[in-house]
Amino acid sequence: MEEVRLRDRHATRLRIMEAARELFAEHGYDQVTMRLIAARAEANLSLINRYFGSKRDLFAEVIAEQGRFPGVFDEAGGDLPRALAEYVADRLTSPGDSVLVATLARSTPTSEIQEIIRERIRTAILEPLSERLPGDDAEMRASLATALIMGSAQLRRVFGPAGEWRREAVVDRLTRVFRACLG
Repeated sequence: MEEVRLRDRHATRLRIMEAARELFAEHGYDQVTMRLIAARAEANLSLINRYFGSKRDLFAEVIAEQGRFPGVFDEAGGDLPRALAEYVADRLTSPGDSVLVATLARSTPTSEIQEIIRERIRTAILEPLSERLPGDDAEMRASLATALIMGSAQLRRVFGPAGEWRREAVVDRLTRVFRACLG
């Protein structure tokens, strides 16, 4: 009986996370209510509060599970600039927005969650990148590369995918730019 409850709890928690992920990406933080999440997840509102606490805490968890930057760093091998260039090129040329980019674009103006977003960028991109760079100005160089990464997401949102660009040409150019930022 206990295993069934744990399995149901896990399944309910996953449904809530999926509903929140979809709704935050579609509407942004301000427009999504806990009742809306409960309805989409077919879950009791009190369960959402018990599992996650507040909408802000649920948003933080949704943001924390998004993105693959640790994977980019792990797969970079000896060529971090190229790995970052490939990541950005894939984002620029892909047909759809990532859930994280859509969520951030629709939620960023909200002051209540600015620190969550700042912390996610800091822990997912800026600090891991800075730790991989030698020298006293590693944080500045990591910040410049992060600005390029974040700016490419915004460019993609405004103009849509760069479908006519040859991916390898984009990767080659971006690799040179990342080498300049990180070197």
